Amino acid sequence: MSNAQQYPATFNDFLGNGAAVEHLRTAIAHGRLPHSLILAGPAGAGKYTLALMLAMAIECERQPRDMWSNGQTLASFCGVCSNCTRIASAFPLDDEIDKAVAAREELRDADKKDTRILVQPHPDLLIIPPDPPQLLIKLGQVRSIIHSAHYLPAEAPKKIFIITAASFMKEAANSLLKVLEEPPASAHLILLAENPGELLPTIRSRCALVRLGALPVEELEMLLADRRSDVQPKQRNLIARLAQGAAGKALGFDLAAYTTARADALLLLRQAVTEPDHTALFKMTETYRAGAEGQQKTADLLRTLALLLEDLLLLHAGTPELVRNTDIRADLEKIAQSVTFAWIEQTTRGLDQVWSGMRRNLLRSLSLDAFAGQLATSAR
Repeated sequence: MSNAQQYPATFNDFLGNGAAVEHLRTAIAHGRLPHSLILAGPAGAGKYTLALMLAMAIECERQPRDMWSNGQTLASFCGVCSNCTRIASAFPLDDEIDKAVAAREELRDADKKDTRILVQPHPDLLIIPPDPPQLLIKLGQVRSIIHSAHYLPAEAPKKIFIITAASFMKEAANSLLKVLEEPPASAHLILLAENPGELLPTIRSRCALVRLGALPVEELEMLLADRRSDVQPKQRNLIARLAQGAAGKALGFDLAAYTTARADALLLLRQAVTEPDHTALFKMTETYRAGAEGQQKTADLLRTLALLLEDLLLLHAGTPELVRNTDIRADLEKIAQSVTFAWIEQTTRGLDQVWSGMRRNLLRSLSLDAFAGQLATSAR
């Protein structure tokens, strides 16, 4: 990130989705928060931030209340009690995950295999991120939830479990149903998902769903002007569009890294529609090696390619004013003239297959080569 992330000190500081936040605060204040909850929204929409704020409101020792204009009572948190401060220490989640991974690396090889990544800033709050290097929620992590959920809270009113992604191993997803089918009265499970459709229907049916919607481009531009002094005025609109309505994504957007990934994504598209020579393509895909760094690089490429495909669809639909990659619109218009709607649809399905291959730990460079070959064949 370009700037240090600023975390909301109160619910009033949470950006956007006021109605959804108010509904959740009301539910906490009246003891009606569902035991199992899915917070859905795009990356950077604030799902994790909101989940921690809800945890603070549930566990706060002082239990402050705000009064809405209509007389409704809303739960809040003090931010200074022992429960609040310990929970708030987990806001920089990436740092906490890095610490957990480093601790695992210090173990004997025999113990590493059975040690799952968990973040526990408070005895009654357990945060479950995707376990590297596959970045999936694994069976051992869900078993930790099951084991902990059957004990009463140690220091706070409730046990709270936050699962930060919807990408589960099959055995882990099936095991989670054991908690969802008979949730303990003293526990809340909050599951964060960019796409709830990734979850098993049996999981979705047992959880309440709250969606965090996108913020307008204009609102994100004002936010960037206020909090990102490093962003030039001409870049604000571009970042606001690329952030897909997500405040956190806009504030942390690394435009240089994005344009680097986009150059590779454009190479894939151009090679498919205009350039039959695969030499440059293979040189590019060879750089997508194994390991965490290669996985991140591949993920950045695929996300960028997805945005480019959306822009091609918008151009085909006759709505160029909605294009996100405004700085390369001329290039995208040229590509759009060479492909059909059916090709874009087929490419999107192929992109999903590459994501699936990554989850199965397939060799990334070969997956990308095969994907690019499919693009070129279908574009002819």
